[in-house]
Amino acid sequence: MFSSTMIGLLPISLALLIGLVLVYFILHFFFVKQEPTNLPHGSMGWPFFGETIGYLKPHKSNSMGSFLEKHCSRYGKVFKSHLFGCPAIVSCDHELNTFILQNEERLFQSSYPKAVHGILGKLSMMLVSGELHKKLRSVAVSFISMSKSMPAFLHSVEKLSISVMESWKERREVVFFKEAKEFTLYLMLRHLLSIEPEETLASKILEDFLTFMKGFVSLPLNVPGSPYAKAVKARTRISSTLKEIIKEREKDNVGYETTSALLAIVVYFLGQHPNVLECLKDEHQAIRENKKYGEPLNWEDYKQMEFTSNVISEALRCGNVVKFVHRKALQDVTFKGYLIPSGWKVLPVLTAANLDPSVHEDPSEFNPWRWADQAMNRKVNPFGGGLRLCPGAELAKVEAAFFLHHLVLNYRWKIKGDDFPISCPYLEFKRGLLLEIEPREENGKQSLIGVSSL
Repeated sequence: MFSSTMIGLLPISLALLIGLVLVYFILHFFFVKQEPTNLPHGSMGWPFFGETIGYLKPHKSNSMGSFLEKHCSRYGKVFKSHLFGCPAIVSCDHELNTFILQNEERLFQSSYPKAVHGILGKLSMMLVSGELHKKLRSVAVSFISMSKSMPAFLHSVEKLSISVMESWKERREVVFFKEAKEFTLYLMLRHLLSIEPEETLASKILEDFLTFMKGFVSLPLNVPGSPYAKAVKARTRISSTLKEIIKEREKDNVGYETTSALLAIVVYFLGQHPNVLECLKDEHQAIRENKKYGEPLNWEDYKQMEFTSNVISEALRCGNVVKFVHRKALQDVTFKGYLIPSGWKVLPVLTAANLDPSVHEDPSEFNPWRWADQAMNRKVNPFGGGLRLCPGAELAKVEAAFFLHHLVLNYRWKIKGDDFPISCPYLEFKRGLLLEIEPREENGKQSLIGVSSL
């Protein structure tokens, strides 16, 4: 009886659904003003939902993904869409992306979805604008500028790097992305809050951070048990813990994740390219041989790591740690003949230029030697640009370079299985970047013991 009634209602339900869709299109046709002829071509997708699900579909991070590839092929590098609940202009054009980033607060403004505000908090430097952003960024830049070359900070980075190497002595496999997250978080806790990795509090904060980041890249469904809901609670716990340590001091959490992703993507590409790894090892062996036994690395050593810097830059280009950023047009903007309407969401896809054959020769090839050309720095925006250029960019490179110094001198590694980086849209690995590791007996002992007395 019940099932036959339900079957009888199906045609009625289907008719109502079709009717609602028809009403949407009729209202849209009669009441929505005609779009300007110079608006980029594109598709607004499904009513109400737009194309957000397709846009966020996970894909290998060293590719643009099927959504962008198909849309660029059909509409060009700049196209319109409906994403994150708003009409949007998506830019895969490097010149336009640079123009957007350089005109922050004049023509464009940071504009992340409300769900991101809920998870990061209202005072996150990633979200605030105007004078508040300027003040927060000034404090961050000042602190980082002082820290990056300070012997105490460099000592801390190297000491923790050695600690990680020593912890692997009896192991044959490591889940590297997890190790990288622990390394960068423990380094931040030690440097900013004087919390040592072996303290119970450090493990507690790490667990909450991992929960937080998992929810940060998930669908914003604030229902009990969802990754997003767990992340909101984790952020509350983190804030409460930090406030107990230092009152009224806010932390911005995203830099931690970016640094660990950078380390992981470098190790991934080195595992795929043994010729690059060998050149990197030679550079660090030369640095070590020019130092006294037990002498720690310093800022001058870092400045000599030229090939290391090129490897890091190329990994950022090929690995695409940050796929895109959220902006909003503050007024009608015309660029290259395209109209970007006032109030529309604007999504500069930073990774698109990294894989654009009109910008880079053989863009899919991992080739650190291309960075010998100084013009390369103008062809990528891995850390954003303009007023929102990541203040911790150089700090992340220093941490990665010191860690790599001890890694390449002490271990060989192979990537197990078919692991690879995935854009979700933030970086993840299919299996966590599972590595099979082997100590370098010929010089590993010297490198570890030589500076373990720090």
